[in-house]
Amino acid sequence: MASPSGSWPSPFTASSVAAASPRLDGARFVGEEIWWGESVPDEGGRMSVRSSLCDQVLAAPWNARSRVHEYGGGAWTADADGLLYFVHAADQRVYRTRRDAEPEPLTSAGPAYGGLRLHRGRLLAVREDLSVEPHRRAIVEIPTDGSAADDDAAVTSLVEGPEFFAHPALSPDGTRLAWVQWDGRRMPWDAATLRVRDLASGETTDVPTRAALQPEWLDDTAIVFADDPTGRWTLHRLDLDGVRPRGAAHALDATDADTGYGLWVLGNRWYRPLADGRLVAVRTNGRDEVVVTGADGAERLPLPCDGHVSIEDATGSLVLVTGNGSATASGVWCVDVDTRQVVAVRGGEPVDSAWMPPARPLTVDGLHGTVHAFAYAPANPDAIAPGGERPPYVVLVHGGPTAHVTGAASAAIAFYTSRGIGVLDVNYGGSTGYGRAYRERLRGEWGVVDVDDVIAAARGLVDAGLADPARLAIRGGSAGGWTVLSALARGGTFAAGISRYGVTDLRMLVTDSPDFERHYIDGLVGPLPEAEQLYVERSPLQNADRIDVPVLLLQGGEDRVVPPTQSEAIRDALARRGIDHEYVLYPDEGHGFRRGETIIDSLERELAFLGRVFGFTPQF
Repeated sequence: MASPSGSWPSPFTASSVAAASPRLDGARFVGEEIWWGESVPDEGGRMSVRSSLCDQVLAAPWNARSRVHEYGGGAWTADADGLLYFVHAADQRVYRTRRDAEPEPLTSAGPAYGGLRLHRGRLLAVREDLSVEPHRRAIVEIPTDGSAADDDAAVTSLVEGPEFFAHPALSPDGTRLAWVQWDGRRMPWDAATLRVRDLASGETTDVPTRAALQPEWLDDTAIVFADDPTGRWTLHRLDLDGVRPRGAAHALDATDADTGYGLWVLGNRWYRPLADGRLVAVRTNGRDEVVVTGADGAERLPLPCDGHVSIEDATGSLVLVTGNGSATASGVWCVDVDTRQVVAVRGGEPVDSAWMPPARPLTVDGLHGTVHAFAYAPANPDAIAPGGERPPYVVLVHGGPTAHVTGAASAAIAFYTSRGIGVLDVNYGGSTGYGRAYRERLRGEWGVVDVDDVIAAARGLVDAGLADPARLAIRGGSAGGWTVLSALARGGTFAAGISRYGVTDLRMLVTDSPDFERHYIDGLVGPLPEAEQLYVERSPLQNADRIDVPVLLLQGGEDRVVPPTQSEAIRDALARRGIDHEYVLYPDEGHGFRRGETIIDSLERELAFLGRVFGFTPQF
């Protein structure tokens, strides 16, 4: 049936998208069960813990979510006997519980905890205390008997200071601690140090690294970690004499791919050692693959997931993996690295290619080099566009900006493509997944390179005859919202823009930014006060008089990363000039929409907005 693009009937309703888009957060082998973290959109985005043998281990109102470094991560762990440890979102205290039991606090109120890790009954965490100046952070050991519930002094600090910490790892004999540390003047993907401490003597050694990630002990004298001295995060082995290196670390892999990416959250795991000495690791070059390496080299595992893969846990020859796929929904998988048997534990359903064809990798020549993107063409087995009509496209701009997209299948993208609206997901310069040189293309050039690259990608679609040049929209959140508004101010390419909690003014952002990102913009634009003129010149708010197309602004009222004042400032600037715009505030949302009702409302508003601007009547 021929009907105008954008108006096709679709089974992908906003409600079905909300129900199909839970966030997965970690997975563990727990006795004979597998546990994983999963958000519940219908319960305000609460993060539950679920089991393969029952439904919920952690039921409402408990919510496993950390706010350490603002973005959290590593908010829960569990032992083999089914004892769950988690950080409760409401008070940031650590609790323990068993299934169907009332959680008991292990820490006192005040500091926030995250990055939980168990080592033979010893519970480690990253702690952050923002109530003192300067703010204090530490790697701590939390008593599991509840003795610190009312006495913070009972929590043992293993290393502390104003710096940032991640990935604590105890040696098998429990005498040495390895961790990653950075001072905050640069982001961890720019420069982070690997440190090793003898816990009895306090002797500490800094291991020469460029941007270390995820130390893991192979035995009492050997560590494996990721580092990128040659421009790709690859695995390295370091042998120690006590806490001192016996020699330089040596690379275990020279592949042109990354094992690791931006350390935004504390719970990511890009590889796991197996008991027999082999390693299971992620390699990323745009998309992910998982390999098992040993004395005979590396062999790829036949997994359906190829995006944002995390190696969550391992026991014997079994490995737990989370991620998303170009042909499957996001999920949790258990893979036997010996037999290659793969079992979907949660999610991972194959998508119907008639409704959701795989994304096509797209590269175009931009002003600053090659630009990588993934294109999703309109797809609906029951509808076609009238002869000669080229479809509208929505160009997606990811946040970060130090992040990346992988061409994953998703109901959120099918919401558009099944209605006849194409989607282009762009990994502009500054994105991870293509090595340090591509990532550092944005250094000093935020608001320039990202804008140039998304425009080049959009024009590449048009030049290939795939998109209607008069019906290109651009959509992004957070740092992606900054690029959306900056591209609209540039003019000439996009006929509409959708900004979700987008950055509009750099000086406001610096004032409002949490500690973790306080100096992020120093590298992206320049330090203050020296670069203040650039802050003014590049901020969309200062260039709002150049925006002359309709804009939809969506904002969370509880956003502490990009507060509502940012969106409201650009709203007021557009209103003064009479520019077509809509502003929607979701009072209970933070930085990123988690509630089912918000996901539904925002998607329906976006579709209605595009229909109004581009002249089609959407079917909801």
